[in-house]
Amino acid sequence: MTWHVNLLTLFPEMFPGSLGQSLSGRALEKGAWSYKALNIRDFATDNHKTVDDTPFGGGAGMVMRADIIEKALLSLPKQGKKIYMSPRGKPLTQKKVIELTQQDTLTILCGRYEGVDQRLLEAHDFEEVSIGDYVLSGGEPAALIMMDACIRLLDGVMGNAHTPDEESFSNGLLEYPHYTKPDPWVDAQGQAHSVPEILKSGHHKNIAQWRLEQSEALTQKRRPDLLKK
Repeated sequence: MTWHVNLLTLFPEMFPGSLGQSLSGRALEKGAWSYKALNIRDFATDNHKTVDDTPFGGGAGMVMRADIIEKALLSLPKQGKKIYMSPRGKPLTQKKVIELTQQDTLTILCGRYEGVDQRLLEAHDFEEVSIGDYVLSGGEPAALIMMDACIRLLDGVMGNAHTPDEESFSNGLLEYPHYTKPDPWVDAQGQAHSVPEILKSGHHKNIAQWRLEQSEALTQKRRPDLLKK
């Protein structure tokens, strides 16, 4: 089954962006996922292709119109789960990413200006999702990030099927440190840095225990909130 994403945007040329490269790009070529980027402006009816208007109640900026976005939305033969990228939405988590990969179709609305008419979101049951406590110039970069997190979990995208099992958040912990050759590594200041001896021991059980301890210590130090869940 191909995982499909519809994108409602004023800048369809921003897609697939970085998703056309590396693992996600190869997965796109192989048909593991697909996308359709619709230009909302194509559904405007006036000569100037207007998609926004001043907000009721006053205030700075412009608001994207419900009627124009709805026309774009209803042109899609299959909408699937509808998501609006918004800083006021629920935080994107690994659990949410996994949930989204179980959908065969997503429709992602990328806002601009001051945002989207609330009536559109409520009438069509959009779920608001945030990638962090900050504001972007538009929803397109956020959509790319969310899609990247999902695509890498699709069947066959990553070379090792077990890779997601040991990543940060997969087991409620941050991931343990990684090391590779050379050993020792001498930095630009001439300081030698060695790999922990346990990782060179070949004792898989002890290595697994060390990695777990490292994950727990890192989580306690950097994200103690994860341990409370």
